[in-house]
Amino acid sequence: MSSWYPPSISSIRAFEAAARLLSFTRAAAELNVTQSAVSHGVRDLERRFKVDLFFRDGRTLVLSDAGKLYLPFATEALGRLRLGERAIFDPQRKARVLTVSVSPSFAAKWLVPRLGAFSNAHPDLELRISANPQHIDFMDGEIDLAIRHGDGNWAGLECVRLCEESLFPVCSPSLFRGKPPRTPADLSKHTLIHHRATDAWKSWLRAFGVAAPGKDAHGLVVNEMSLAIDAAVSGQGVALVRSALAYRDIAEGRLVRPMSQSQPASFAYWIVCPRSNAGMPKIARFREWLLQQAVAESA
Repeated sequence: MSSWYPPSISSIRAFEAAARLLSFTRAAAELNVTQSAVSHGVRDLERRFKVDLFFRDGRTLVLSDAGKLYLPFATEALGRLRLGERAIFDPQRKARVLTVSVSPSFAAKWLVPRLGAFSNAHPDLELRISANPQHIDFMDGEIDLAIRHGDGNWAGLECVRLCEESLFPVCSPSLFRGKPPRTPADLSKHTLIHHRATDAWKSWLRAFGVAAPGKDAHGLVVNEMSLAIDAAVSGQGVALVRSALAYRDIAEGRLVRPMSQSQPASFAYWIVCPRSNAGMPKIARFREWLLQQAVAESA
């Protein structure tokens, strides 16, 4: 029986970059090699596997079924090698520094206000927060853990649900000096604050038998949920918010729920990291602290 040997790192890098970017040209630019070098690396893997990893649909590069199957393994292998190299160069720092990727809204409205408690409980860990609206891929080893909003189904990642959410209207207590909305139907008399688009409000209102505002209805549209919450705090209208992000402003009296109606949110917040890193002590400690915070909030 012949010994197994791994494919070359250059071939794996070429395949991973081409598969992620769906372009040999962009992969070559990212890796600082020629396009022919990327093509050669991919062909080496295809000869090894005796199967095509890509095919072309017109002018578009598309992953084959075999390519889709191999990609998460290639991604994880490169990520693990990077982590190993970083661990050798600076093992003590790596064990001490925890870098967490979160959305700007989650950072502003949920995580950052609680970080003092974490630092007091874990003074030996240096926590770094990277606020990014996009999902990071963990490949470069810079991010240890992320908190994502979605369905919890991300290939190759350990996913632990942080909290479920519901959607409900909130407004500033100042609106109660006039005639506050008491039912979903009353919202037609107030300015609605929209997160990214008007679809969420339309769907929520329809769920309670209320016609959605017409296309000419006025309202504020913002691209971050934290901005919608802040706009409601300042009395600019009524915002439809996710419970986790609005919790602190409600608890501290900056916002009120003018009506009891709420609707379960389609997605939830999840604590995610590469499966291979899930047992690292610093990740386990932060994950446990996050879950404790969520439990205390729901009590």
